[in-house]
Amino acid sequence: MATKSQDRRKVRLSRALGVALTPKAARYLEKRPYAPGEHGRTKRKQDSDYAVRLREKQRLREQYGIREKQLRIQFNEARRTQGLTGENLVEQLEMRLDALVLRAGFARTTAQARQLVVHRHILVDGQLVDRPSFRVKPGQLIHVKAKSEGLEPFQVAALGGHAEVLPPVPGYLEVELDKLQARLVRRPKRAEVPVVCDVQLVVEYYAAR
Repeated sequence: MATKSQDRRKVRLSRALGVALTPKAARYLEKRPYAPGEHGRTKRKQDSDYAVRLREKQRLREQYGIREKQLRIQFNEARRTQGLTGENLVEQLEMRLDALVLRAGFARTTAQARQLVVHRHILVDGQLVDRPSFRVKPGQLIHVKAKSEGLEPFQVAALGGHAEVLPPVPGYLEVELDKLQARLVRRPKRAEVPVVCDVQLVVEYYAAR
């Protein structure tokens, strides 16, 4: 479970980036839709192009809860892949196991989804996978280990307990929540991915580095 200091950090970061990173942060943003600190309510001075791109890159990174090195690796792969680099980047990130565990409704937050994977509760096609960054292929089945199904977090999930804080299940996933299983039916398309980000600014940030 997240500590109070972790909760506070996520809320503060959410306000700085203008995107809700947790359900608690979403509630705070509704009440205080401005950046933290004494100057949060005042209009920001015009940010430099660099600052705007940096903030957009941070928004993407924090929504997936990954380290800078991981995002850079994903960007380099997206650039080598045919198609638009920014769209490729988001689509690749969305195929991470922890991202799909969250989208399927098995977890309430990105951090919880990662924890479920690391603690060895999640199978892909019957094989235990404990790497959150594992890339799921279209057609593969994600499901909760039988021995873990009775645990409280999964009982809550199976009853749809996270539905009010999560976006609707996207079209690239087929979910049977009562069975705690989900299948990636095809590669996600950027337009369907419930992530707040101007991917072109992220591409421009890395292109200039």
